[in-house]
Amino acid sequence: MVKNKIEVDVKVRCIEAGKTQVQIAEEINTTSQYVNRIIKKKDGIINHTFVQMMESLGYDIEIIYLPREEN
Repeated sequence: MVKNKIEVDVKVRCIEAGKTQVQIAEEINTTSQYVNRIIKKKDGIINHTFVQMMESLGYDIEIIYLPREEN
C-alpha cells in the first residue's frame, strides 16, 4: 500500500511554492492536463507491480519529499 496521498501532497507543495499545476506543466514542457492526469491516476504514480512486490515482502511504501539543495 502506498501511504502517501499524492494529489494532496502535490497541491500542498504547489501552494508552498506559489505555483499552479499549469506553471509546473510549462516548466517541464508538458500540458497541464497531463500533469493533472498523473496526479489523479487511479493506481497512483507508483507502478502497481512494484507495489504488489513490496506488499508480498511485507512492506508498505511511503514517499519522502526532500527539498533540493541549490548549488
